[in-house]
Amino acid sequence: MHAQNDIPKAEILRGATIAFDLDGTLVDTAPDLVASLNLILAEEGLPPLPFDDVRRMVGRGAKALLERGFAAAGAPLDADQAPALVERFVALYLGRIAHESAPFPGVIDALVALRASGARLAVCTNKLTHLSVALLDALDLTPYFDAVVGADSAPAAKPDPRHLLATIAAAGGDPARAVMVGDSINDALAAKAANVPTLLVTFGYTEAPVETLGGDLLIDAFSDVPSACISLLTSCGRGNAGL
Repeated sequence: MHAQNDIPKAEILRGATIAFDLDGTLVDTAPDLVASLNLILAEEGLPPLPFDDVRRMVGRGAKALLERGFAAAGAPLDADQAPALVERFVALYLGRIAHESAPFPGVIDALVALRASGARLAVCTNKLTHLSVALLDALDLTPYFDAVVGADSAPAAKPDPRHLLATIAAAGGDPARAVMVGDSINDALAAKAANVPTLLVTFGYTEAPVETLGGDLLIDAFSDVPSACISLLTSCGRGNAGL
């Protein structure tokens, strides 16, 4: 990359807000989530679920994960059981929140580059806020972000656009100069409803093929995030282009 190209690109990112999903986008959290779910299932006398099956269930919050997990294990979760089991799951997960979880390759370098270019960074996740902060703290990622907004800290959870808009506001940003980076239909729908362009990673957690989710750009590697954000902020065009 030639030096003359650096200045305009830095200016494009300066003051923009880049909001990231957490599970399956920034961090590969599936190992610890799967282990925690299977511990709960074992306590209830149910068989463990295969890793790949649970991986596709991640991203809608703890209660949704338990509901889907129990249904897959052949024992649909009773509404009266749910609160206590969610509390138990959260405690188990918090105790092992970063035993096996790790940032995806290229995440730290991309965050450093975005901040150096003057972008505001935020986390917009359906994970509970205190779990999100605990995970980011454990992985030394918290200092990169201006705001962390879990589902419990927003007016409504993704795919409701108010979650994304609240996150952008918490980071001091403007939706007109923002990008949502995610991996799932919830990210794509929230961003579309908020009129914010969407960058989707192809290595995250989604049941449907990522190409069908309606993202504006798709990337295979996190190292492409800065250049993809520049493209989206420049054009704000919609369509499934690949990088």
